[in-house]
Amino acid sequence: MADERDTDDRVTIVETDGGGGSGGVLAVVLLVIVVLVLLFLFRDQLGFGSDKTEISIPDKIEVNVN
Repeated sequence: MADERDTDDRVTIVETDGGGGSGGVLAVVLLVIVVLVLLFLFRDQLGFGSDKTEISIPDKIEVNVN
């Protein structure tokens, strides 16, 4: 009598392409925001956005041609 039971094969299908894609995009966006904030905080040390820019142009350029 024990052999008369039907054995059911159970298959579980796991779809991984629907929910896992947004984590990488979120990480890249956060990385860009962190880099921009760090550039803003250290802009004086990096030389960006200083109050005065000094440009020196020589009065004359000497060129010797042989």
